[in-house]
Amino acid sequence: MNAPTELKQEDVLRIRVGVLRREHRDLDDAILALETQPAPDPLQLRRLKKRKLALKDEITRIEDDLIPDIIA
Repeated sequence: MNAPTELKQEDVLRIRVGVLRREHRDLDDAILALETQPAPDPLQLRRLKKRKLALKDEITRIEDDLIPDIIA
């Protein structure tokens, strides 16, 4: 019994959202650790925050694709 191993596009997107959320949480931890240092590098902080925002935007875009439009 060989079950098909292909994932549907929706399943792939859900997995992708999970990976992006994990990376977003990891960036939270990295930003917090950097901010608690005596002299945090402002450029590095800015880059991490920019990446975190980009991840949030991508998560939102994918979630919008997953949720069907409902016309009221």
